[in-house]
Amino acid sequence: MLKYVLFGVGGVVTFVVGILIGHFGIQTNNSVPEWVSTLSKDVDESLIERFIAEVDNLEIQENLRELTKVPHMATTAGDEKTVEFMLRRWQDSVSGLDQAWREDYKVYLSFPNQTQPNKVTVVSALNVVQYTAREKEKVYKPDQEDPEVVQPYAAYGPPGHPKGKLVYANQGKASDYEHLNKTVDLRGTIAIVRYGGAGRAAKAINAAPFGVLGVLVYTDPLDINDGIMSDIDETYPHSWYLPPSGVERGSFNTDFGDLLTPYLAAKEDTYRIPKEDITGIPPIPTQPIGFEDAYALICELGGDASPPEWRGAFNCSYNLGGPGFQSSSKFNNSDVKLDIYNREELKNSANVMGVIRGSVEPDRYVIYGNHRDSWVHGAIDPSSGTSVMLEITRVLGKMVKEGKWRPRRSIIFGSWGAEEFGLIGSAEYTEEYYSKLFQRSVAYINVDISVFANATLRASGSPSAQSVIFTAAKQVKTPGSDSTSVYDNWIRYFNRTSPTYGLIPSVGYLTGAGSDYAAFMHFLGITSMDFAYTYDRSKTKARIYPAYHTAYDTFDYSSKYIDPGFTSHQTVARTAGNVLLRLADSLLLPFNCRDYAESLEGYLNVALTNFKDELVARLISMEPLSQAVTRFRTAADKLNSVIQDLDLSKVTPLEVRKINDQLMLLDRAFLDPLAFPDKYGFRHVIWASKSSGLATFPGLADAFQRAQNTGLPADWSQAHKHLSILVQAIAGAASTIEDVI
Repeated sequence: MLKYVLFGVGGVVTFVVGILIGHFGIQTNNSVPEWVSTLSKDVDESLIERFIAEVDNLEIQENLRELTKVPHMATTAGDEKTVEFMLRRWQDSVSGLDQAWREDYKVYLSFPNQTQPNKVTVVSALNVVQYTAREKEKVYKPDQEDPEVVQPYAAYGPPGHPKGKLVYANQGKASDYEHLNKTVDLRGTIAIVRYGGAGRAAKAINAAPFGVLGVLVYTDPLDINDGIMSDIDETYPHSWYLPPSGVERGSFNTDFGDLLTPYLAAKEDTYRIPKEDITGIPPIPTQPIGFEDAYALICELGGDASPPEWRGAFNCSYNLGGPGFQSSSKFNNSDVKLDIYNREELKNSANVMGVIRGSVEPDRYVIYGNHRDSWVHGAIDPSSGTSVMLEITRVLGKMVKEGKWRPRRSIIFGSWGAEEFGLIGSAEYTEEYYSKLFQRSVAYINVDISVFANATLRASGSPSAQSVIFTAAKQVKTPGSDSTSVYDNWIRYFNRTSPTYGLIPSVGYLTGAGSDYAAFMHFLGITSMDFAYTYDRSKTKARIYPAYHTAYDTFDYSSKYIDPGFTSHQTVARTAGNVLLRLADSLLLPFNCRDYAESLEGYLNVALTNFKDELVARLISMEPLSQAVTRFRTAADKLNSVIQDLDLSKVTPLEVRKINDQLMLLDRAFLDPLAFPDKYGFRHVIWASKSSGLATFPGLADAFQRAQNTGLPADWSQAHKHLSILVQAIAGAASTIEDVI
């Protein structure tokens, strides 16, 4: 019926189209011809070129300058100022969006005590203080003097006053404590560990079963500074490297979202679990410190020298501790004491939301998000991403206000609150609007830290989004060049050989919960992607930009050492915005399920190589998995052929909608709400987090590793179960892109 109504002639058409126009909010004086022509209209390349040209690096620079004037940790006065700033920009009459508003959630957060700062001391047997670690970072610029700079602390770490002999436990992995416990009695000790290797919370969770009373965490200069340690002429303010007193703050929790309201949006009257039922947070007091204090402690330790792979940049042997300090040390027979006064509080945290309504398919959403809160000034994390999002909305909002453009599909922008405490704003949003987002969302684009450094683009995402990412990257020029595309520059730094395409840039997978894509990808199964500019890995071994989560992540730091001129910010805005426009305006969604098939085949090959022999020996066949992947490949090839053969001038709206729904819902087909019962929010059986280092299916890899380690029949049964979950999910996904029954 719709086919004939929309493409027929006469009074019935005028009547029905008039109803549709009224429903969808399309403004036109000559409604029927515009509606009919819009239905078959594909993405306008000239509009994308105009968008690219109008994205202004100086506008981005001024956005960042404004956003970083004061610290804006979640729910603070500084955070509220950024909420008001976002609303002003998105409600602007010249370049604002169709609508913008705030949505508040009452969330469980953790803060240090402002009147009783956390302390780390070395105390003698007579309880005389022999050494005190810094409570705040050293001041180099006025930014560090701001009274709202929060003391370094471990969010969600409990209060307490443990005291004990010090030991060095490498990265705080379970295997590190197991190794250390073979020669050192860990009961009653304080462990010092470095960042990396295990999640923040895991460093303390892993320690507690061995009787460790408290944990200190620091960033080793080998991991962040390429070994550089002196602030006289080497570290910030002389370069991008972390000064000795710099401390990485962070949220020490395992699960994302509000911890008291799992799977429920954290509103005023929402049911909350007892605090005692929260899992995945440190069971013992924990405190981060700078590497100058870590050096003073580690290099005085007694006991055996640590294994070479445990050592960092300090000019000592990283002794394990006897436990405790060397007999020749000035700290001989002394303890390390932690006085931690952290407190928890329910606070109102806001998301700022904005929308540009679609003209043809307003019930299909392309979502673009970035978190707004920071630990301190947050010039890079997250304000580099916020400044980019504001420039994208300025350019698009101006086009809409001038009446020159309106997207085919609706675009939703989200400025998420309280991300640093565990992706809270985005998680609560997906919980509150679960049904609507699950049914209607086309894709989610995440730009958190838009610029780590200025060498090359880095993109991660669902495999089906690879093609649209590449299309955008080929159209945008790399900073400082009129001839080299982002794509051509990217392939020089990160590349892989594809069985289908040959040498192409590497697009990472969104495994784990590193940013706000987590709730969209893992919980809702919405095709997601993440963009940033990053550094040349051949020139630095820094695990992340050195000022990460410290008081030195400021406008001064970013403008001098990360992206002078803000051209890399501009390039990210042009690339991510290009993808956004293609997702919002293309007649057929620019997803390629054949690329998904290639990723599944890669995972399958790794699984067969590593698991098949042992599983077969236990009468567990992997043939059903191979068959499921083959079925998916066949369905993907066929759907791709159908799309390639379509005549867009003759295709009907229902044909377009059918194909687009198959593409849009593909990632949803891999969801299994029962696959990972112990992992909040993880339901995507292909991209869930895993502990195994193998690049293959996460549930199967972890279950196989566990069974291999224990040899228990029950664990081999779990491996078989995860194999079956995987087979069913992949076969089910194949059925969604096969011919409709």
